[in-house]
Amino acid sequence: MKALVDILARHKRGEGAGIYSLCTAHPWVIEAAMHEAKNTGTPLLIEATCNQVNQYGGYTGMTPVAFRDFVHAIADRVGLARERVWLGGDHLGPNVWQKEPAEAAMQRADELVDQYVAAGFRKIHLDCSMACADDPAPLPEALIASRAARLAGIAERAWQRAGGEAPVYVIGTEVPIPGGAAEELQQLTVTSPEAVAFTIETHRKAFAAAALDSAWPRVIALVVQPGVEFDLHKVVDYQPDKARTLAACIERDPQFVFEAHSTDYQTAENLAALVRDHFAILKVGPGATFALRETLWALAAIESELPGLAHPSRLPEVALRVMRENPAQWRGHYHDAANESLDLAYSLSDRIRYYWPHPEVAQSCARLLENLRSRSLPLTLVSQYLPRQYAAIRVRGLDPSVDALLRDGVAESIRPYVRACGA
Repeated sequence: MKALVDILARHKRGEGAGIYSLCTAHPWVIEAAMHEAKNTGTPLLIEATCNQVNQYGGYTGMTPVAFRDFVHAIADRVGLARERVWLGGDHLGPNVWQKEPAEAAMQRADELVDQYVAAGFRKIHLDCSMACADDPAPLPEALIASRAARLAGIAERAWQRAGGEAPVYVIGTEVPIPGGAAEELQQLTVTSPEAVAFTIETHRKAFAAAALDSAWPRVIALVVQPGVEFDLHKVVDYQPDKARTLAACIERDPQFVFEAHSTDYQTAENLAALVRDHFAILKVGPGATFALRETLWALAAIESELPGLAHPSRLPEVALRVMRENPAQWRGHYHDAANESLDLAYSLSDRIRYYWPHPEVAQSCARLLENLRSRSLPLTLVSQYLPRQYAAIRVRGLDPSVDALLRDGVAESIRPYVRACGA
């Protein structure tokens, strides 16, 4: 990951460089991001989470090797060189198995990290911040750090066995909830400089105790809470004044930058301010799939206006019915029965993203695209339902085909990150 380290070194020299990390397994989102990377000449960092991709398949059904091959196949199709696609593992640790006793969960986490690194993932977020079944709660920081060091040792041995570039690591115990908060947020507490110093020193000692002194310089970033988050319907915007002392404390550190999670839905100005304030790695996931859903809904609305379609897709209707018939992926996140219909379709946590691979939903998506590919789309309907893409057709010559409209709709959520990171 020398190229990533070089970007962060440029940031430390004051050049304003950064990188965003796309946390998704949806092929259309990945493809849109790859087109943007190809057009801007920038690398693309794609991260899989522990519950999304693991040795048992995760909710995508993909192991780390399968996910790597999946991403590379899209890159080959787009024409983006594989060396410009960087793979990372997010929240790697016992999270998926935290209902098990700690040692059993950690043994599974050992295997998880081993498979990620062996498959070529080289940016590794070590996250042991969650308590397992027989743990005290909250976990002592020293125990979190020792478990992270244990997993770093697994990663080092997997890299030495597999060869290639050495992995880099991200640590941190103040980790926002993956995928956004499930309940309405009132306020967020920004991580204190004292907590930053304590976390770094505790992990440094844990790495030294595990004889990982050679790996410690490759710990590049720390996950903290900069005061950004989103819940079901609201975004908590970045406020630089509240993070000023936090930003200042890492500015003096020659090794670390911050990694900001849950930056979805932040404004372009906020993203640029985060990078300026040394949150040089920005994570985005649900925000990109939310843009995918918005665009698909708009295309479905266009489809519904077209005369003479024998078999309309009725995509929103099909997707919401499948969600209700299979509530496992949203039941624990949407608690307000009165707003259930609103949440299923429009929540910022975007739990609908788990249902795109469902056979009925996938078939409906395919029918939608087939129906719209079979004819020229009236630009008046594009103007009505996709006004930003209509403007792009008029101003920058965007192809008015359904595939180009879909790709551009997703890319709109990604471009502010590319610009904020210095492209």
